[in-house]
Amino acid sequence: MTHITRPARATSAPRPRPHALHVVLAGNPNAGKSTLFNALTGLRQHVGNFPGVTVERLEGGFTYDDVPVTVTDLPGAYSLSPESPDERIAVDVLLGRAAGVRHADVIVIVVDADNIERHLYFASEILELGRPTVVALNRMDRLAATGTRIDIPELIHELGAVVVPVVATKGEGIEHLRRAISLAPTLPPPSTLVGANGANARYAWISRVLDACVIRPERGARTPSDRVDRVALHPVTGPLVFVGLMLLVFQAMFSWSRPLMQAIQSLVGGAGNAVLAGLPAGDLRSLLADGVVAGVGNVLVFLPQITILFLFIGVLEDSGYMARAAFVMDRFMRPVGLHGRSFIPLISGYACAVPAILGTRTIKDDKQRLATIIVVPMISCSARLPVYTLLIGAFVPSIAVANGWLNLQGLTLLLMYVAGTVGALATAALFRQTLLRAPTRALILELPPYSLPNARVIAMSVWQRVRVFLKRAGTVILAASVLLWAASHFPRPASADSRAESRLSQSALGHVGHVLEPAVRPLGYDWKIGVSIVSSFAAREVFVSSMSTIYGMGDGSESGALQDRLRTATKDDGTLAYTPLVAISLMAFYVFALMCTSTVAVTFRECGGGAKGLAWIVLQFTFMLALAYGAALAVYHGGLAAGWTGA
Repeated sequence: MTHITRPARATSAPRPRPHALHVVLAGNPNAGKSTLFNALTGLRQHVGNFPGVTVERLEGGFTYDDVPVTVTDLPGAYSLSPESPDERIAVDVLLGRAAGVRHADVIVIVVDADNIERHLYFASEILELGRPTVVALNRMDRLAATGTRIDIPELIHELGAVVVPVVATKGEGIEHLRRAISLAPTLPPPSTLVGANGANARYAWISRVLDACVIRPERGARTPSDRVDRVALHPVTGPLVFVGLMLLVFQAMFSWSRPLMQAIQSLVGGAGNAVLAGLPAGDLRSLLADGVVAGVGNVLVFLPQITILFLFIGVLEDSGYMARAAFVMDRFMRPVGLHGRSFIPLISGYACAVPAILGTRTIKDDKQRLATIIVVPMISCSARLPVYTLLIGAFVPSIAVANGWLNLQGLTLLLMYVAGTVGALATAALFRQTLLRAPTRALILELPPYSLPNARVIAMSVWQRVRVFLKRAGTVILAASVLLWAASHFPRPASADSRAESRLSQSALGHVGHVLEPAVRPLGYDWKIGVSIVSSFAAREVFVSSMSTIYGMGDGSESGALQDRLRTATKDDGTLAYTPLVAISLMAFYVFALMCTSTVAVTFRECGGGAKGLAWIVLQFTFMLALAYGAALAVYHGGLAAGWTGA
């Protein structure tokens, strides 16, 4: 166990009140720290990294009694003896040895009232540091369901520290907590002393505290969470519940989003018409209409579907089901060398691979963590969604299946996500049996009680994720759209042929495309598809903006016009460029290809940086590109061999 040198205990004399406070939130994972952080700071927050490391740092603030307070949400930890990168940075901050991080004036220990026995271990260690500390006893509303009661005055006496009961999801007790934080630096330090070294002595102390402060119902009483878990965690019904939830998500992404998508498409069309009507013909009008409006607008059309995906992920996380999903999937992941804790980053990858890769810091085994990092980009993230939706909407008919419960489009989308997940697990098995061979650790996972998701918390979570997508649309996708427009319009053709197709073929984009065409022709693609694939290596969504620019979709066309253009687009020989078979082959390529500069950058850092990080990035990128090409080739030629002409 790591040796901890604790600072000398402070004196009991009152101290002057500082002019500004730095507060850190510490506690076990799943204690509700993030929800409490949001309740304390509202929207006054920003995300960065701790100096010198890639562990995410969430900071915000509030003002109480004219004193500005900065709040830092530390990664979850179980003790002052860290076993993972995020636990290590949390401990370094608590002990005041994190370079570049201001010393904490107040430590707020977030303790889950419904799991107080497990959370008191870490809390007691922090209290013994002798620093100004407040214990936030969170989720007090859950005790009623279990028939449990906590004697707060007695708990204050036993801990020798300020204890504030709160319900972060409802904002209850937040003002009392803010007041306690503001007064903490002026009060004597906590007086908690377990009195002996060693874990057994600490557990014995915790048992005495619980006997004095916690009144529990008779043993054997089943909680609502227990009754739900009889189904959700059952070896047979558990996986069926998970698959059913995933079906619901993907069906909703097509059905619920359609009205909003049509509204956004109408707005994009109106913006294109306004540009065409307000500016004279020329390069500026073409740039704004075909480059900016078409390139960015036709990606923003998919914002409702992405929002619905984020909404469902937020609900699953806030309700307590996500941890159950990890438990259910543990027995399916263990044969491939992973365990259920790896599943949480993998399922987070459905939203975005970047935070999912950062989420692997909770995995204690280095080889298992590295294997998870390598395969996370295979999980179909929200950036792939515009590509899937564009192609499915254009080439997969909306036919009811399963007696009308599902339609073929939603089922096809689910199959794309299943293919990515299966590919990720198979790749993990390959790496765990070769380069990253090591025994798989047993899964130790805390299952929080079920709770009704808080609308405010969900809304903030969805907005934070949507904001990242909008930022990409306003930066990466906008820049790529402008560059693609320029490449498709210059240099001017030497011939007098004024046809748009001829001008495009003789442009810089056309020349690049014709160089790429021999490589993509075996997949059934023409040079335009090849150019769009290469351009989308910066960000997958760029594929849609590339199509919009190439086919001149800035003319104010109504909704669905780009899909109509794809259905009728032809190759140089006059045959259809897109068919259902080509569309499925193209989706298979996008399932596996690593096409995201942000993911590459964070993987490089998380794999150690330098030559080591570069080696893993090259291996990951090359492997995924070969897998994507092979999958697309197999789908296309397999379809032809089966007699499917693709028309």
